Amino acid sequence: MNALGVLEGILFVVGDEGITLKKICEIMDISHEEAKMLLKDLKKSYEVNERGIRISYLGDSFKLTTKQEHKAYYKRLVENPESHLLSPSSLEVLAIVAYNQPLTRAEIDEMRGISSIYIIRRLLAKGLLKEVGKSTMPGRPNLYGTTSDFLDYFGLATLEDLPKLDLSKFEDNEEENELFTSIYKDETVEN
Repeated sequence: MNALGVLEGILFVVGDEGITLKKICEIMDISHEEAKMLLKDLKKSYEVNERGIRISYLGDSFKLTTKQEHKAYYKRLVENPESHLLSPSSLEVLAIVAYNQPLTRAEIDEMRGISSIYIIRRLLAKGLLKEVGKSTMPGRPNLYGTTSDFLDYFGLATLEDLPKLDLSKFEDNEEENELFTSIYKDETVEN
């Protein structure tokens, strides 16, 4: 097993949430000393000029972050007009938040059925989402809501101007079942 590669992958997967030393030890089944040594070695490999990321210790967690000296380039990426185009995934996250805010990342992920952390980060950087508070759930995760820039982007005066959703067609299973059976029932043709 390439322990440095495993650790790097773990740090990548946990993203902004980071991971504690204790959790690294549990996942990799190693001692605290081994985990510290691996973190030190990996951190050292990121310190060379050719690398664009580093390991940061924030709060009580280790996480991958970008290097401060490259900030100008990341700012250009976010401010680039081409990057203002929203992907279908970004639109999906925005719709979920707009209609159900405030929401935690876990609630957004549950509605989408897939992790949304990268998309949420991009939408926060673009100013279309913002942190609006902390949930009362364990761990007190961030709550996300839309911004006035979101309203401007979509040409809305208020959230009340969002198109109304007709959820009745999703709630009436009997009609759906009738449609299924009427279309797919076995019909024999008599000659």
